[in-house]
Amino acid sequence: MGHASEVSIEKLAKEFQPILIDDERIERAYKLIRDMLVFTNRRLILVNKQGLTGTKTDYQSIPYSSIKMFSKESAGIGDLDAELKIWLTGEDQPTIKQDFRKGDNINEAYRVLSKYVLK
Repeated sequence: MGHASEVSIEKLAKEFQPILIDDERIERAYKLIRDMLVFTNRRLILVNKQGLTGTKTDYQSIPYSSIKMFSKESAGIGDLDAELKIWLTGEDQPTIKQDFRKGDNINEAYRVLSKYVLK
């Protein structure tokens, strides 16, 4: 699937303003070519830009309450190349798998998941 790189929250504010609820804020966002993983304080949003031009966009909202398990696989606890896996309720295999490059701090994404899933 490729490696994700962190995206500036300020750059996403205008694009996501119409779909965020009043007290919702973006915590972290990661981009893979045209697709994105966006972590808010309420949900995980998967953004899938479709077609050759990317003009059609699918925003899939996953409430944190639907996440039953998540894992980080890397060579060590540090910020090395790593893979984030997320299992949704009712699924035996991870629904979401995303690679992170060194320097894109998968630990921050893992902390956001921990903060909202482990309530």
